[in-house]
Amino acid sequence: RTALHNPPEVLTWNIDKRYLRDLADAGLPVVPTTFLDPADPETLDRPPSAGPLLGESGEVVIKPAISAGARNTARYLLDDATERARAVSHADSLLREGRVVMAQPYLASVDTRGETAVVVVDGVVSHALRKGPLLQRGAELDDALFAPEDMGTRDATPAEVAVADAAVAHLVERFGRAPLYARVDLLAGDDDRPVLLELELTEPSLFFGHAPGSADRFARAALARAR
Repeated sequence: RTALHNPPEVLTWNIDKRYLRDLADAGLPVVPTTFLDPADPETLDRPPSAGPLLGESGEVVIKPAISAGARNTARYLLDDATERARAVSHADSLLREGRVVMAQPYLASVDTRGETAVVVVDGVVSHALRKGPLLQRGAELDDALFAPEDMGTRDATPAEVAVADAAVAHLVERFGRAPLYARVDLLAGDDDRPVLLELELTEPSLFFGHAPGSADRFARAALARAR
C-alpha cells in the first residue's frame, strides 16, 4: 500500500490559494487578498476595474488562484493609466479562461528585505531562507513554468517562527496531523510585522542545499512516517 505524505486532502485544500481565506478566518496574519470567481453570478456585472478587486491606487499583484512559480503573475501600478489597463486586461483574460483571480497589494518591503521562507519538517521549523523579489513592475507576463529565484540564507525572527507555528497549528486542527513538509512564505507588513503570503504544502522547493543537515532531518522524518 502506498501512503502519500502530505496526504491528498491536504493537497486538494492547498492547491487553490483560496485557502488564504481559511487562514485569515483562523486569525493568522495574511496579506490582504481579494478573490474574483468567474462562477460568481455577479462577476459579469462587476468588471475587475471596479469595486474592491483592484482598488484606486498603489501597486497590486494579479495572479490566478491556482498556479505555481509566479506563472501568470504580474505587478502593476494602479495610478498609471496604462498599467491599470494592463491589470484589468490580465484579470479579464484569467476570468475568460474560467480561472479565479486574486489581487494582493504589493508590499514594498519585498524590494529591500525580500521574503522569508520558513521550512517546517514534521511540524518543527527546520530552516529559513531569504527569497529576493521576483516581480518587476511593468514587465511582460511570463508564461514560463517557474520564475528564477534569488535565494540566500537567513535566520527566521521569533515573530516569523510564531506565524509558521500558528500555520502548522491550524493544519493540525484542520487535518488532525502536522504535514510532513511545509514552507511558509512571509513578508514584512506595513507595521513591520510578518504577514503570510503563501503556505506551500504541495510541491514547494525546500532548499536543502542552503541549510546543512536539513536533508537529513527530512529523511529521518519521512522514514519515521513510513514505519
